[in-house]
Amino acid sequence: MNSVEIANELKELLNGGNVQVQLSVPQLAEKATSRGEAMLTVDGAVRAETGKYTGRSPKDKYTVEEESTKDKIDWGKVNQPISSEVFDNLYVKVIKYLKERDELFVFKGFAGADKDSQLSIQVINEYAWHNLFAHQLFIRPTEEELASHVAEFTVISAPSFKADPAVDGTASETFIIVSLEKKVILIGGTEYAGEMKKSIFGIMNYLLPQQGILSMHCSANVGETGDVALFFGLSGTGKTTLSADPERKLIGDDEHGWSDNGVFNIEGGCYAKTINLSAEKEPEIYNAIRFGSVLENVAVDPETRICDYDDGSLTENTRVAYPIQYIENIVDPSVAGHPKTIIFLTADAFGVLPPISKLTKEQAMYHFLSGFTSKLAGTERGVTEPEPVFSTCFGSPFLPLPATVYAEMLGQKIDEHGAQVFLVNTGWTGGEYGTGSRMKLSYTRTMVRAAIDGKLANVETTQDTVFGLHIPTAVEGVPSEVLNPREAWADKAAYDEKAAELAGLFNENFKKFSDVSEAITKLGGPLQ
Repeated sequence: MNSVEIANELKELLNGGNVQVQLSVPQLAEKATSRGEAMLTVDGAVRAETGKYTGRSPKDKYTVEEESTKDKIDWGKVNQPISSEVFDNLYVKVIKYLKERDELFVFKGFAGADKDSQLSIQVINEYAWHNLFAHQLFIRPTEEELASHVAEFTVISAPSFKADPAVDGTASETFIIVSLEKKVILIGGTEYAGEMKKSIFGIMNYLLPQQGILSMHCSANVGETGDVALFFGLSGTGKTTLSADPERKLIGDDEHGWSDNGVFNIEGGCYAKTINLSAEKEPEIYNAIRFGSVLENVAVDPETRICDYDDGSLTENTRVAYPIQYIENIVDPSVAGHPKTIIFLTADAFGVLPPISKLTKEQAMYHFLSGFTSKLAGTERGVTEPEPVFSTCFGSPFLPLPATVYAEMLGQKIDEHGAQVFLVNTGWTGGEYGTGSRMKLSYTRTMVRAAIDGKLANVETTQDTVFGLHIPTAVEGVPSEVLNPREAWADKAAYDEKAAELAGLFNENFKKFSDVSEAITKLGGPLQ
């Protein structure tokens, strides 16, 4: 099928009598509950279960191999190729399936808060609660914008439609297939709503760099003077916690672009984990759970409808989606200036990385490409002890282009705008996991605030002899013995052994970046 035929099929689907476009939040909440898809909690949130799949299905995600785009894609385990024939056949089947449903729900909106690079999207859903999720996570149009809205990309989600691998050419019943040429994302066989969010992020990660805009998997906030800070970090590193600062306004919690205009949020909402959530630990998220919010796989008492956020019986990956306006201290619209400070967060279970260190541009690019942390217990089912993990650019599952494209853009931005980059270890100190202790959050907050306030810009540093990192000799409010990780270990020989082990893992992982400049490899990574 060519793009015209795809568009005609889509137009016929959208003109059907079963299609409801741009329903309001109350209407979608009513639909979700009356159709038996979800229940209302005591706080007014819509709560749904996602069934068999409680997280993303990366092995079932494909990109169509097309003449116009195939030479740009970084093919491999993340970007798995699939043929146009497979996509076309499934597309026809899914469209036919959706035409036969009693009701379909369509959301029209945008990705990207910067009008100069904004992408118009539409999301077609079999489930009302999925459409409510899309309504809250993406950028909602004004009435004027809706009147002239023409979608550039379309997400089609049919969770109840399951592929037959023997016939359809997929690995399983589940499929997430992106056609960049036909501008369609086809999702089937999974009820996990996060697939829609991350698929659009992947599209932006493809489009924005080609416009000279760096797309980033990070949170961002801004101070009263307009000073912007970015927080990169994988699950469990404290990205959400540290970026939620009462003295600074939140730009966004997960996906951003950095253009010539400054930083902007790609989304219009937040998608936060709720496992062990409490009003004391994370009041912003806790208070955002209200009417219009969407809860996934959270345990709820069937009679009182009270949520139990400590119950991970369905999954540890319990979630809530809500519009960013449910957070009080935000920038609206979600745009700000150029970053002054960039924080890379890692939770090092080896206990050998400094709690904070200043990075040169080469080190920043090296650690950006490495994306190291320890996968912590509770972040993924089956993980009981921390496991070292490297996720390129702190978001490898969502990067269609070669990683060096993003890293080189970051280096250019750092040069152009003079941003200071820091590596912050929120993991262990005084010993590895099981021997040492987790870095105190109060110390981490103090160090991060000092970095953002510019107090570490010209501070005296010492260079770590293993990783080459520049460690501040003093940070007000933080004990000096905490700053140098080797000094925090009672057994110095044990520290040396663990540090060498982690340095070896860094070096081995970085071998895959054969096209990286020699300066980054030699000046950015471990010294030994």
